[in-house]
Amino acid sequence: MGAYNCPPMHRTIIERRLNDAHQRLVRARSELAVLDEQLVVVNEMADDTRLRALVAETPVAAKEHDEASRQASAMQRTRQGLVEQIAELERRQDDLLERLAIGPG
Repeated sequence: MGAYNCPPMHRTIIERRLNDAHQRLVRARSELAVLDEQLVVVNEMADDTRLRALVAETPVAAKEHDEASRQASAMQRTRQGLVEQIAELERRQDDLLERLAIGPG
């Protein structure tokens, strides 16, 4: 087994899983960055339609605000799910790294 806590074959499997977790983590972080940029725009639109609805006081303006607000809320939920996924992938990556850690001998 050498200086590692696991046999070579088990080590290879862990390394593959670690590589997979890392790739998924990179993609999820990239998706989060894009989503954050989109969320800024959607939130600005929701704020803008809210102001228009207040000023115009028409059913159409109120409907536009409701739609924009729903879209912003949906994107926020998507973002929260992505943040949770990233946290889980980070935990998995840490766990796999621990398994590869050099043991006492």
